[in-house]
Amino acid sequence: MVKVERSFPAPESLAREAAKANGSYSEPDVTERLEKDFHNKCYICEMKGLQDPEVEHLLPHQNGKDKKRKFDWENLFWACRHCNNVKNQRKYDAGILNCCRRDPEEAIAFGLEEQRVWAQAKENGDQEAVLAAQLVVEVFNLCNTGMRVYKSKMRLEGLETEMNVLYSQLGRYRQNPDSRRILRTLRALLSRESAFAGFKRGYVREHLNEYPELKEYLE
Repeated sequence: MVKVERSFPAPESLAREAAKANGSYSEPDVTERLEKDFHNKCYICEMKGLQDPEVEHLLPHQNGKDKKRKFDWENLFWACRHCNNVKNQRKYDAGILNCCRRDPEEAIAFGLEEQRVWAQAKENGDQEAVLAAQLVVEVFNLCNTGMRVYKSKMRLEGLETEMNVLYSQLGRYRQNPDSRRILRTLRALLSRESAFAGFKRGYVREHLNEYPELKEYLE
């Protein structure tokens, strides 16, 4: 999970659809903007190039009863079906950290160890961060149904692939720190637009004593 810059003003269809009895919050102008703003990544798991994107509400709208939340542009997020389904638990109704208003990397540490994802809020009293960290862990590790076993495994394998690419490039960088090609590749891998960026950026941040020159890529 990384910081996302939401574009403004809100898509025009939201005000128009909110005036209807059964309006839609996912008209083309909404989905196109969300896809672009979120770089076609699920804001929770950060899988990129989604085949099953959904318009997700950060705060629940109670099956349309809360029309303000239902059509609030700042309450709409780009998510994959798996993460949206896992988040649909009452414990998350209070609200996870809003990555368009706060930088998740300042509030949560993310990591991958022995084929398991971990995430932890940096402050125990930061309930939004605590819930967001718990959700990230669940979408990668939760295996309580057959489909969740498959979908969690698929995301974990994608994360491992991206991390291995990062490890490989860091190894090449140690051997040839003046290579512009390697530095360009590392800059792209550590961009917030890249897949699973929170984990890759977190790894480099934890190892800045080895790669101090890469600090600028995390800013």
